[in-house]
Amino acid sequence: MHLNPPPAADVAERADAHAVAPLLNCLLREVAEPHGESGGRHVYRLPGSGRLLRVLGGRRPARPEVRSGGAWQRIGHTELVKLVADELRRHTGLSNHELPAEMIDSRDAVAALLTARARATPPEDAYLRSEQSLLTGHPYHPAPKARGGGPVAAWLRYAPEAHARFPLTLLGLREDTVVEEGDTSALDALGEAPPGYRLLPAHPWQLDLVGLADAFADGRLIRLGTTGSDAWPTAAIRTLYAPERDLFLKFSLDVRITNDIRRLWRHDLLKLRRTDTAASRAFTTSPAAWLSDRGYRTADFAFEELAVLVRDGFHGHLLPGATPLLAAGLVEGFEGSPLDGATDPTAWWAAYLRAVVPPALAAFADHGVVLEAHLQNTLVAVDSDGLPVQALFRDAEGVKLLPDMSRAGGWERLVYTLVVNHLCEVAAALAERHPGLDPWPAVRRELARHDLPEITALLTAPTLPGKTNLLLRWTGADGADARYLPLPNPLAMT
Repeated sequence: MHLNPPPAADVAERADAHAVAPLLNCLLREVAEPHGESGGRHVYRLPGSGRLLRVLGGRRPARPEVRSGGAWQRIGHTELVKLVADELRRHTGLSNHELPAEMIDSRDAVAALLTARARATPPEDAYLRSEQSLLTGHPYHPAPKARGGGPVAAWLRYAPEAHARFPLTLLGLREDTVVEEGDTSALDALGEAPPGYRLLPAHPWQLDLVGLADAFADGRLIRLGTTGSDAWPTAAIRTLYAPERDLFLKFSLDVRITNDIRRLWRHDLLKLRRTDTAASRAFTTSPAAWLSDRGYRTADFAFEELAVLVRDGFHGHLLPGATPLLAAGLVEGFEGSPLDGATDPTAWWAAYLRAVVPPALAAFADHGVVLEAHLQNTLVAVDSDGLPVQALFRDAEGVKLLPDMSRAGGWERLVYTLVVNHLCEVAAALAERHPGLDPWPAVRRELARHDLPEITALLTAPTLPGKTNLLLRWTGADGADARYLPLPNPLAMT
């Protein structure tokens, strides 16, 4: 436990660095044009204004400078937000007052998290440390840590990045108002409901966000206290893990986090059984595993607001002796990460690819299941030496089925989540630790082992699809409406 808070100036500088990197990544990917180098830094031209911007390179760009008056002027996060907003107005012809506020909120949230984290005790469990490591978060989102603009006191106690843990609120839901589907029996084991009621756990933050006074007043809802043990928020914030019960629970959260308000939407819940069943079947003979979203329970008068989804824990899925770790945590870094201890990076990377790539491709080719195999939905289990031995995938809400979309559309989505969002990031993190390592021949070899008609084109195409999160948010598009732009393909043979 750290008793002394870090100096405010240090927190401010670190928060700026955490917030600048993903915002620059978005700007450089989606808008800026390469314009050579200067002083050992990459220079970019902003086409809307013609201004020149230079940054320190790498997978997390830093220390942005703008050319002004014949000299390079350093800008901080606040100035960068203004620059990005002005450039996007010129680039799109549209104004947006909401997104710049989210960018500032995201940076301020990081500052609060850094201060809280310095006083907190990290979990002893390596899996939980990996889930709670994401101080920067999504590396290609302009406001990855925004928390809806609310006061820090409203959300900090529930923040995974601050190593939060807390009991769940237990409600009694009158039986005639219960809506449920699938296997929800794990919920009934969390406590005891009086006659005429069913148990409904709730995220305490969500209860603060929705108005339920009438339901409590007329007895449709009653308060039953809290769970006897704590749950830990994972990287997804609204998905909690209860280690004593080896159970994941996913809640609605009426807060915009990255691109979406994080509710359990009715349309997603109503198709959950079909999607989850298809995903589960895709892993019946695989060494990889699917953590099933096996059922949900909610109230008919607050269907989305009070929904809770029951997800499998690790029992029966994890290989003996293996330790699951969040792929996004490997990229961000955490104490005890096997990426830091990999003495043979070539062997480690080959093992990683063997664990992750085949099951994702087989689900697509053999079962028509398009996994959302990005960094936050993939767990990679390692053996006692830190070598990857198994992948575990999750989140039926993000899964698509080929009967519902074209094969070409499904393949593009899989390539984005698996290759661009996932493998590119892990490869870059590994190469950063081992200068001179070229991770892409191993990826080409692993992909080439699989007999899919799309593989040849993937290995030779000049570009890959990159999601445009900055433009998506600026133009007010639906968060689920993925839009892609072409990125240089590191898989293409040269």
